[in-house]
Amino acid sequence: MRFLLITLITHTPDPHTGELAATAARLHEVVENAELAEELGFDGYGVGERHERPFLSSSPPVVLSHIAARTRRIRLFTAVTTLSLLDPVRAFEDYSTLDNLSGGRLELIIGKGNGSAQRELFDVTPEDQWDRNAEGYELFRKLWRADRVTWSGRFRPPLTDAETWPRPLQQPIRIWHGSATSRESVELAAKHGDPLFSANVTNPIEPYAELIRHYRERWAFHGHDPADAVVGAGTAGFHVAHRSQDALAAYRPIFQARLELQRKLGQEPVFPTLEDFAERSSALIGSPAQITEKVLRYHKQFGHGVIHLSADRDGRTPDEHRAALELFQADVAPVLRRAITGPSWPSGD
Repeated sequence: MRFLLITLITHTPDPHTGELAATAARLHEVVENAELAEELGFDGYGVGERHERPFLSSSPPVVLSHIAARTRRIRLFTAVTTLSLLDPVRAFEDYSTLDNLSGGRLELIIGKGNGSAQRELFDVTPEDQWDRNAEGYELFRKLWRADRVTWSGRFRPPLTDAETWPRPLQQPIRIWHGSATSRESVELAAKHGDPLFSANVTNPIEPYAELIRHYRERWAFHGHDPADAVVGAGTAGFHVAHRSQDALAAYRPIFQARLELQRKLGQEPVFPTLEDFAERSSALIGSPAQITEKVLRYHKQFGHGVIHLSADRDGRTPDEHRAALELFQADVAPVLRRAITGPSWPSGD
């Protein structure tokens, strides 16, 4: 199994002090966490893309380029690249440049994105968002693979024998399709023989397991070998301690802050208590043995070979954050690596 740390670069008050970090400090923390992830032996580090409050992740290629300059081995993920909002040509130029600067360590997770505010910012409607994502991916894929491209579509001007620069280092690049509930994203992934990354963060396991089963069915329908399907899955929260009660105590302020944010946004919590959240969601909160058992239990439903954990401190001290990640790498990751075969990894094997 492979392990990623991922951040959406949320910019919210510290759940203990109520203080809001300066924007520059929060962005530098993201880079420092990537360096920590590499030091501790994680396989990848991902940066999301959101264009609305309370996120600072509007420019993942810029953030990942800085991380690329500060790291050497760890693979760099987008989580997710919102192709429905972007010009595929410009996105190609950004990410091809990053691929070269990073020494071919880039992996993309693409998706339509979430949030009405960012749709309005880019003049995208819910009705055309799926079509924009699919069309954007088809063009992006062509640009990555071919030196010259002739193409026409609905949402950008046509291309005639167009060249795009710089040419990427990896050929081809691995592109994952991120999905929470979208069968459209699943179909796009299965059609092209691409891996799927299930969000797996909002609800109990059942809807995500059903979506992954559908992906495997469509994968086979499109003529791909079932053994070649690759699935990743997210986690809704993370904290590991030697004793489960200590893990719950450390995570409780984080959970309470999230509940308060959901209520401010008018959202009904799916998991009303921390204990329910730790038991029924995908969150990995507990002792090493509890977390290992939970991942293995989820694997029986998902068949996944990659998981992501939150890269953020979320109000924990740097020492507490580091201790949890170190304990995971010492007592959880080795067991899961032996038990579950992960996908091939172009760097760091």
